[in-house]
Order: sequence, then C-alpha cells, then structure tokens
Amino acid sequence: MPATDTPDRTSAARTTGGNDPAGVDPKLLEILVCPVTKQALSYDREAQELISDKAGLAFPIRGGVPIMLVEEARRIDEAPFASAADTGPESSGG
Repeated sequence: MPATDTPDRTSAARTTGGNDPAGVDPKLLEILVCPVTKQALSYDREAQELISDKAGLAFPIRGGVPIMLVEEARRIDEAPFASAADTGPESSGG
C-alpha cells in the first residue's frame, strides 16, 4: 500500500482499520454520527476528539471511548483541551 500524506484529522466514516494508540475501534468510528446533526464526524487523532463541523462541536474520546453527549462536547471555537477553569480574561473580543 503506498504511503499517503494524511492529516491527523480524518473522516471517521472513512477510517478503515489499523491500530489506534487510544484503542478506538475503527468500526465504531464508522457508525458514529453527530447526535445533533446526524452527520458524519471527523476524527482528530491528536486531540482525541470526534468533530462535527456542522454543529461546531468536538466530542471527547476518553480511554478509547467516544463521549457522544452534547454536555461533554467542546465548542469548536474554544481552545482544545480547555476546561471551564481555563476560561478567563484572556478571551479576545472582536
């Protein structure tokens, strides 16, 4: 199989196999959809998140388990890995 230059963020629906270090089952990634839009998700391997561009949400993957709860999702416009305690006066206004 020829090597391809693929970004860390790939379509979850197109994940076909391989060993993911986090242990996310590729078959699970193929069937998961955004609980808000029912659209396919993108898998951000580096951030360990499933991304719904249409909903503007990033769903965390913890211990290889996707957490598909809207309450647990991060807004895409927020900084990755930010927690509620991390938000503060450094936010920029436009």
